[in-house]
Amino acid sequence: MASYPSVFQPLQIGGCTIPNRIVRTAHSTGTDGEELIAYHEARAKGGVGLAIIEIAGVTPQSPTKIPVYSDKVLPFYEELSSRLHAHGTQVFQQLWHGGATMTRVPSRPIAPSPIPNVHVGVIPQVMTKARIDDTVAAFAAAARRVEQGGLDGVELHAAHGYLIGQFLSPATNHRDDEYGGSTENRSRFLHEILAAIRSEVSAGFPVGIRISGDEFIEGGIDHIEAENIAQLAEPHIDFLDVSMGTYWRFHKFLSTLDDPLGYELDNNEKVTKVVDVPTIVTGRIMTLDHAEHIINSGVADMVSIVRAMIADPELVVKAEQGREDEIRPCIGTSMGCVAQLMTTGRIQCVVNVAAGQETNVPFETPGPAEVKKKVLVVGGGPAGMEAARTAAIRGHEVHLYEMTGELGGQVRMAASVPPRSDLEAITRWLTDELDRHGVQVHLRTPVDPDLIVEVGADEVIIATGSTPREAGFQLSAPSVPIPGAELPHVATSWEVLGFGGRAKLGTKAVVVDDTGTFETVSVADKLLAAGAEVTIVSRHEQLGGGVTYPPATVEASRERLFAAGVEFIPSMAIREITPSAVTAYGLGLGHERTFEADTVCIVTYHTPNDELAGYLAEHHDDQPFNVHVVGNANGTDTIQTAIHSASAITRTL
Repeated sequence: MASYPSVFQPLQIGGCTIPNRIVRTAHSTGTDGEELIAYHEARAKGGVGLAIIEIAGVTPQSPTKIPVYSDKVLPFYEELSSRLHAHGTQVFQQLWHGGATMTRVPSRPIAPSPIPNVHVGVIPQVMTKARIDDTVAAFAAAARRVEQGGLDGVELHAAHGYLIGQFLSPATNHRDDEYGGSTENRSRFLHEILAAIRSEVSAGFPVGIRISGDEFIEGGIDHIEAENIAQLAEPHIDFLDVSMGTYWRFHKFLSTLDDPLGYELDNNEKVTKVVDVPTIVTGRIMTLDHAEHIINSGVADMVSIVRAMIADPELVVKAEQGREDEIRPCIGTSMGCVAQLMTTGRIQCVVNVAAGQETNVPFETPGPAEVKKKVLVVGGGPAGMEAARTAAIRGHEVHLYEMTGELGGQVRMAASVPPRSDLEAITRWLTDELDRHGVQVHLRTPVDPDLIVEVGADEVIIATGSTPREAGFQLSAPSVPIPGAELPHVATSWEVLGFGGRAKLGTKAVVVDDTGTFETVSVADKLLAAGAEVTIVSRHEQLGGGVTYPPATVEASRERLFAAGVEFIPSMAIREITPSAVTAYGLGLGHERTFEADTVCIVTYHTPNDELAGYLAEHHDDQPFNVHVVGNANGTDTIQTAIHSASAITRTL
């Protein structure tokens, strides 16, 4: 049994007792009603002490999924609080107004000054004193409804460049009245809201704030300014939640693989240590062991674990019971949670197929199956491993065959570059899971139809992945191979990364970026580490142009590579590769540029390894087994599609 005495020490916030020190700070999910309740209920069952529910807009002009500006929210709150309280979790609501982050729908956004949000670009209407007073009253009325609905406290969202934060920051508050200028004046709007809320809620009802410990904007809030803001607010609050960033550097408050574990702590503990009220910190904190260390070191009283509990809602309970090895790990890509939320409007998770779908998809594999079968899985990448694990949990006899000497597939390749090494957490975990569930793993064993028949399989899962093309293919001219692609200094991504043959790396490298994915980023990192000057020539307009929602996924990598001297050439295709140079031409314009190169890596679309699947499909009348194809062998190219497609098939076997 694991021991985390500090984590499981109760904490008093105002009149509310939090049963442990793990909090899930507010984060949008794209769900509402029963789906939102089920999402949080799964994490309450999993042991979280405090759930701070995602933003609730306090006015109809700044709407959210939770209509806290209306009494219509009360039945939802009553159901939410009842179901989370049943598991011992306390529930706070984050109150919010987007200010300049809103678009013109339903009306022109408002803000302290006419400074547009960097992602929106609409110049907001400057708030009059009457508009300020109305907004203060709206926050107070919203807090009253939160308490009336049975929740346990409220948090004002004063971080990340939303309306209250726009008042607090000298970067976005240029007023010359009593709400602008000094820190005291810029804090006035916040303090008026706090006073108004106190007049509407019961004594002891917890009221706290979330602020940015550093905005990363020139002339904005730094940790010294954040300390002053916190100290001025302390007499009026019951807790302080410290985060980082704004939309100007979006990834700083959402984190990526480029950020180390606990990346916010060095800055934010400067802020938490200047107040005596209970404090909360966040920032890629993945384990209770890390949380225990943070609390013991005095950095904060509570620790936020959000993404790791999106990946495994049972994290706290499993760790408390000494079952850490069973926790499905978050790999930190932001590709499922933030990227999918911002593009599809709904939270997902790369490694957890149930995230955001708790009403109809169970977190763990249902089982056992009614009929026990013999399942043969071909391929030991994430798709094959997830398929084998799931089938084994359902009670089937599972054999996994991998033609190389190690499991992990292309994840192992991607993780070989240090900035993306955390990717391998999922395949390491899956490897352990295969052993725990009795999957018979056969390494260095290719599979052909005769072997499938010999094994006597009832179900065959083809997870054979994909392989880089080597014929000089580029999507800009798909029928014309790149002249010179066969030269000895031209390599695939796998060869640069040291898999399937090793490329000889020179001092001047050109990376041909056909896909706009992290594959290009990894190749550039590898070449930089080898001491090469790197130029990326891309058909895309931006580095990572093919990655979902780049501000949350690729922006940090861009900053790092450009700071290291990588040159990015957009909107060009390759005319020719010679022994010493690469000639590129502008898409649509035809202008040419030539780049010196003694190493060239072509990062283009892979070829699915679907020969076995194709043969079995062609001879389906002769086979006594069913065939399923998952992952990259189906033409997809992400860890998420690999894991999700494998789970979808094997959960029903």
